Amino acid sequence: MTTLFEPLRVGDLQLPNRLLMASLTRARAGRTHVPNELMAEQYAQRAGAGLILTEATMVAADGCAFTGEGGLYDDATTAGWKRVTDAVHARGGRIAVQLWHPGRAAHSALNGGVRPVSSTDRAIRNATIRTPAGTEPYEVPRRLAREELPSYVQLFRDAASRAREAGFDGVQIHGAHGYLLDQFLRDGTNDRTDDYGGPLANRARLLLEATDAAIEVWGAGRVSVRISPLVAFNDMVDSDPEALVRHVATELDRRGLAFLELRHADHSLPAEQALARVARAHFRGPLVLNGGFDRASAEAALREGRADAISFGRLYIANPDLEVRFARNAPLNPLDGATLYSPGAKGYTDYPFLDDAVRREA
Repeated sequence: MTTLFEPLRVGDLQLPNRLLMASLTRARAGRTHVPNELMAEQYAQRAGAGLILTEATMVAADGCAFTGEGGLYDDATTAGWKRVTDAVHARGGRIAVQLWHPGRAAHSALNGGVRPVSSTDRAIRNATIRTPAGTEPYEVPRRLAREELPSYVQLFRDAASRAREAGFDGVQIHGAHGYLLDQFLRDGTNDRTDDYGGPLANRARLLLEATDAAIEVWGAGRVSVRISPLVAFNDMVDSDPEALVRHVATELDRRGLAFLELRHADHSLPAEQALARVARAHFRGPLVLNGGFDRASAEAALREGRADAISFGRLYIANPDLEVRFARNAPLNPLDGATLYSPGAKGYTDYPFLDDAVRREA
């Protein structure tokens, strides 16, 4: 019977367990987007995860959606991430960077006046974004011209190259949560009439081109992709999410990717479970699921063959030694929701380890 604590081969990487730390925006890099020592400490604390996936990391200097996310687009940001990977590797961990462009989820006030871009010219509805001037509605994006798209693929290629310089163990292409690649992928936002719009094969083109660019740099065994066809965040919807998963899973399987991560809105929903079955049927490599799992539901997913590994987000925020706590059936630290995006160490690097708590109680 497969458990969370069994090793797993994902492409070129051998993982010691099947608990992945999910990509988590924590906004600690400041306005320079250069990863710092505090970030290095936070990631290193969680080196016991089978694999760490970093926060969504900017591939372009004008692709900021949060004040304080890390970047990977120049020498300074590359050197910053090198501090992080060195710290994780010093503790025996493995870490891959999630490469990302926010598309219409950005704002000109965060990007030196540069207007956000997208597959469409329709703004995100019924939501706001935090800017230095305060909370504002999302702007109407500029629809990207067909001839511009190769330059966006190049951004992912260049960031993948910098990821090698920074010492990462691999890269993940962020095709989820209503950001740029997802804005092309789902037909709720892609209203184009060129060869990047319309049929699903066209809508998936930019995601697959960005993935291929990363493969050129790393080889398929060090590249993964995350998608979220039923997650409504950032005003997203698709008319046929099962067909979307079938097509993307088939294409990624053909490329021999390290793994596919499917982000659920809630893993227990029947519609989400149906998507996982489609992904499992059409992607023969390791399948990682994410979306509200605890230890019991994660073990059930592995035991029933629905997934090969589970990525945990909020549980890893509050429990830097989550894999140890799960293995010992120990209590979990509660999450401090007020400090998710605040600056500084509070709620970031000060969550106690189980062994520290045991020593204090002794």
